[in-house]
Amino acid sequence: MKNTFSKGFTLVELLIVIAILAALVAVVAVVLNPAELLAQARDSQRLRDMTTVRDAINIHLSQVPAAPLCGGTVAAPTPCPVGGTCTVTVAPATGPFGGATPLAGLVCALDPDRLNDGTGWVAIDFRAMPGGAALSTLPMDPVNNANFFYAYRADNVARTFKIATRLESEGHRRAMALDGGTRNCSCPSTAGGTDSAPCTAATAAFMTAAQSIATNCFYEVGTNMAL
Repeated sequence: MKNTFSKGFTLVELLIVIAILAALVAVVAVVLNPAELLAQARDSQRLRDMTTVRDAINIHLSQVPAAPLCGGTVAAPTPCPVGGTCTVTVAPATGPFGGATPLAGLVCALDPDRLNDGTGWVAIDFRAMPGGAALSTLPMDPVNNANFFYAYRADNVARTFKIATRLESEGHRRAMALDGGTRNCSCPSTAGGTDSAPCTAATAAFMTAAQSIATNCFYEVGTNMAL
């Protein structure tokens, strides 16, 4: 009768395999950077939402030319009042509006309302469209805090508007400096630099995380970037 037996792994072999697997996991984590991938996914949603809201407002203006751009059917001065224009409370120094400098006295009020009736953060009553509302509900920033939020402001007489947000990922945040708006961020002049100067197409990729949430840094779309 022939005896058979199987040889198991020794402790040293198991430790070697575990070490190799740990090294592979570390390499994959560095290469893929899960945090950056999640930030890019959130930024992709923000970019889609900005396009969706901009297009919806333009369609609304084309179909209902005289519709108020501030607070539904309530008459409003120029520019629109602050209430109902942002999703989170933002101090005047960090608001997205007012051109090259923060707009004096601008404090965006907390408004998580996503309704399309003029009470949400976009103060337009989309229900007035004869063919049906271009937006059934308003989108919301995937983070929605003091740094990352959606904001809206309009000139009710000139019939112009601007919507704004911030982008957080390294792969997307350079778009805030190249969108043609007035809140175009600051960037180092070289990769890894510590200085701060107005961003250009050549330096936008060097923007740091701190610079991407600075007072003058927002992604803007609309028909009046000076709002």
